[in-house]
Amino acid sequence: MDPRRRYTTLLGLALAVAAAAAASWALDAAFPLPTDRAGDVSRTLLARDGATLRVTLTRGHKVRLPARVADVDPRFLRMLTAYEDRRFARHPGVDPLAVARALSQWAASGKVVSGASTLTMQVARLLEPRPRTLRAKLLEMLRALQLEAHLSKEEILELYLTLAPYGGNLEGIRAASLAWLGKEPVRLTDAEAALLVVLPQAPSLLRPDRHPERARVARDKVLRRAAAHGVLTHREALLAMLDDVPHRRRALPFHAPHLADRLLAGGAEPAVRTTLDASLQIRAEALAATHADRAGPRAGVAVLVADHEDAMAVRAWVGSPDYLSRPRLGAVDMVRAIRSPGSTLKPFVYGLAFDRALAHPDTRVLDAFRRFGNYAPENFDGRHRGAVNAADALRLSLNVPAVAVMERLGPRRFAHALAAAGVALTLPPRERPGLAVTLGGAGLALEQLVTLYGALGSDGRVRPLRLDPEARAAGAASLLDPDTARTVAAILKSAPLPRGLAPAQLLVDAPVFAAKTGTSFGFRDAWALGVDGRYVVGVWMGRVDGTPRPGRLGRDDALPLLHGVFGLLPPRPDRRLPEPARPLLEPAPPGLRDLEHGAEPAGLRVAKLALDFPPDGATLKLSHRGRFRPVPLRTKGGAEPVRWLVNGRPVDNAIWRPDGPGAATITALDTVGQAARATVWVE
Repeated sequence: MDPRRRYTTLLGLALAVAAAAAASWALDAAFPLPTDRAGDVSRTLLARDGATLRVTLTRGHKVRLPARVADVDPRFLRMLTAYEDRRFARHPGVDPLAVARALSQWAASGKVVSGASTLTMQVARLLEPRPRTLRAKLLEMLRALQLEAHLSKEEILELYLTLAPYGGNLEGIRAASLAWLGKEPVRLTDAEAALLVVLPQAPSLLRPDRHPERARVARDKVLRRAAAHGVLTHREALLAMLDDVPHRRRALPFHAPHLADRLLAGGAEPAVRTTLDASLQIRAEALAATHADRAGPRAGVAVLVADHEDAMAVRAWVGSPDYLSRPRLGAVDMVRAIRSPGSTLKPFVYGLAFDRALAHPDTRVLDAFRRFGNYAPENFDGRHRGAVNAADALRLSLNVPAVAVMERLGPRRFAHALAAAGVALTLPPRERPGLAVTLGGAGLALEQLVTLYGALGSDGRVRPLRLDPEARAAGAASLLDPDTARTVAAILKSAPLPRGLAPAQLLVDAPVFAAKTGTSFGFRDAWALGVDGRYVVGVWMGRVDGTPRPGRLGRDDALPLLHGVFGLLPPRPDRRLPEPARPLLEPAPPGLRDLEHGAEPAGLRVAKLALDFPPDGATLKLSHRGRFRPVPLRTKGGAEPVRWLVNGRPVDNAIWRPDGPGAATITALDTVGQAARATVWVE
């Protein structure tokens, strides 16, 4: 060829290539890849191990979860390419061999026998859905070439794994695997993998809950194809064909919904990992629902569990027993709601008084009717027990001694100490803390109470709750001296149990923990808080709208639930609270032997002692089959404990067992010297 002509030809080719490249660049710039659908994905709340707890809907009301190749069982990927696109790894987005085959079959038969869509072309269609026409097919091919130019094969495959339709509003393999199989697709059986391969071909016609036989036939076709191409052996394929197809769509995970609403609001990341323990969260929700059902159709329940050994990482967060229940107002998160805490602050009243040498566990406090200015607290049972030490007053949750200790400590000093530790009391505007704070005259949320009780397991140090596993643990604020925190916990370990529950010492592997209950004014809120060597647990029960529930106490209502939650925690023999350095029965120093230093407090008055049963002059018909039934003895008023005499002989446990008929004189003596008598006749 003439050199000039060769030069002209090469120049023309170069210009043609340059023009084609410029045109491709211009078209690529003018028609960028449509990635809106790929970016509109469901957001998920994850447990600390990555388990999915909650899935939200996309803007288009789809369940579409992003999926990586690493998230999917390799056998699914091998079946997918064997069934849909065997040359996926080699073609540039369009498979010329598949196109030639489809055209020749169409020319020979006059109809479409097989398609030529590659996985890349299917991704193009998923990104930009169009009616199935020849023009649409050509545009898909162009988009496929564009996808291959911009993305790696793995990225293209991940778009397919995210966008493929699986019936209803399910899109992507992760959503499909959760809904149809109840698990993430990281591990699939051969039968499960084959079903998930074929469903996107006709998601409405092959839905296994509506058309199980069609789904089975289509699945088995994939298995046979997989065997033919060496992905499976023929034996493996035949065994997989024996498996049933799922017959129902499972509910997607819907756990910790209140926390999900809070953590997923306003963010952009597709997944938010938390410190929650998935198994504990699910079981705590079920336990809360059971207790709520027992308490009534409008009862609310909240549960919060934190790990004080792991910088107060939250392990379970149950804001209500049923998020969707309107009678229970279930959408309200009662973990964060401000309520009256009842008596749950008493341990910190005593603890701060111990720290400041204002009281000692052995300090005697008089439990009797008393006025503090215009404030006259009463014990919940209406009874008084006379002189008790501070440890017993806390253990029995007596109100009058606790208020007396708070008076010595000072309500404002108490509130300031809590606020300095990061837990501020909620009071009405311009109101200062008063003595009523001792018994619930301020507002706190369950999350604040759990934060406080964490100090009893952490040597008096208070840390805020932690939900982000990657976040740096916040610094701890000192609330109590370490030995004081251990002393308070040791006192609470021997607090009264709920009715019907045996002491932990009598049971194998029973949880041992320090617990405190509380009941707010009007029986509106029942609380129970507990802490052991690792976990701190708080529960609340009541009506979300604040309606009183007469007779529902923290000890009888919330404490059984607290024991149930501790029973869900993994048993560990080393999960024990550390013992205080000094024994609880150590005598108080001379200056702290009596809270009032021996002087009778102003306004102290002990109600008159009287016999409540049996009344004076009563005739008791007790004979039954030759024996006499026992008689319970009761008083009203006075200062407990009360000692009993019948005909001058002591009686134990306020139970008199007559040994024969006739007259009997019953005498009651209280701790301040009052006496009450009754003469009765036994028949």
